[in-house]
Amino acid sequence: MRPAPTDTTVDTPISATAGTTTAPSATPSTAPGSTPSAIPSAETATVPPRARTTAAPTATPAAAPATRPARPAGPGRRDLWARAAAAPPHLLALAVFLAVRGVGAVVVTVGAWWVDRNPVRVLGGSWDSVWYLGIAGHGYGRTQMWADGSIQSDYAFFPLFPALVRLAGGTPLSALAVAWIAAAVAAVGVYRIGERQLGARAAVLLVALWAALPHAVVLTLGYTEALLCALAAWALYALLRERWALAAGLALLAGLTRPTGIAVAAAVSLLALRAAVRGERRPAVWAAVLLAPAGWAAYVLAVGARRHDPFGYFTVQRQFGSRFDFGVGTLRSIWKVLSGAPVPFATTVTVGVLAVAVLLAALAVRRRLPLALLVYTGTLLVITLGGAGFFESKPRFLVPAFPLLLPVAAAMARARPRAAVVMTGCLAGLSYGYGVYLLLAADVPP
Repeated sequence: MRPAPTDTTVDTPISATAGTTTAPSATPSTAPGSTPSAIPSAETATVPPRARTTAAPTATPAAAPATRPARPAGPGRRDLWARAAAAPPHLLALAVFLAVRGVGAVVVTVGAWWVDRNPVRVLGGSWDSVWYLGIAGHGYGRTQMWADGSIQSDYAFFPLFPALVRLAGGTPLSALAVAWIAAAVAAVGVYRIGERQLGARAAVLLVALWAALPHAVVLTLGYTEALLCALAAWALYALLRERWALAAGLALLAGLTRPTGIAVAAAVSLLALRAAVRGERRPAVWAAVLLAPAGWAAYVLAVGARRHDPFGYFTVQRQFGSRFDFGVGTLRSIWKVLSGAPVPFATTVTVGVLAVAVLLAALAVRRRLPLALLVYTGTLLVITLGGAGFFESKPRFLVPAFPLLLPVAAAMARARPRAAVVMTGCLAGLSYGYGVYLLLAADVPP
């Protein structure tokens, strides 16, 4: 920062010497028609006798204005903003994401301590994390039977995340490490897609909005959403740049992460097939058509082979309470909320989130987002809305649907920076509160 300017200008006093009049060094010539000089020369000036003997009063010098002391050099607020603006935009987006979700993790930690619970267990060893830790430690084969006759098998969970947790140590902290690293990688990938579509400023806001979603707390849990988001974001970015082999490889890994990983494969395969039909002859294009869904298909077929049932995976999902009923179960839950029936708070929030998601999908279509993003997001919406079971978890299934936030990020980029910051802060605050409620108070899985 440049030091504050110091005013050192001092008015020069005008003094008159008694009995004399000082003439200019040169006698000005008077052009015809011009006004004579206001100060007569020494030869022509007529001074009254009294004026020659009376000394002119000495003018009092004007006091110099007080000067401000220069501020010591140091990192001021403007310096910090300037440094932030000068930072690479993708690092700024990552810093925003880490700040938003880092505060969220601290809030959950304090809440867990407040109710005498272990924060590491809350974040990395509860609900679905228990299944992932079991697979990481002992492999597949665990079955849990409940009093109501339902049977749950760990074959419902895809293998990539527990395999990474096993490599990292197989503990709840290992699960958190894998999830948090994946979330950071995903944040940069989300930024890259936003930058390509809307520019750097809107891309940073896109990451901030994604980090402040109501269910964004799952990005800091020992869950698979962060890993899927990372693979999906970079697969879509590679797809937008027509890097077919990279996109297909990442789609294959996404298919080994979660059931909804098939959405990434759908986008890659469809875009590759369209390119091939239009005359693209590179072998990588045809390979992408087949390779993208290979991860998802391989696991589904492997479960069927292990259970001696071609549809064994879907049987496991049905026993777990999850099946595809074309939205009948979703409509029933929505009707309960609209009719005023007593439902958990999380159910009401889920209805609101689904309504906003459908509205944002319509805006995405109207803005004519790239086909890859529309196919990916549309597939996620169909799976989420058409599936039955775990209604309160549907907003979590939509956390990877970050392209839905592109229209909102574009609108916020046109607003004043202060308004965008205030809006993001308010959304983050609501996300923190709802995350604490889901993990520490609600009786439904996040």
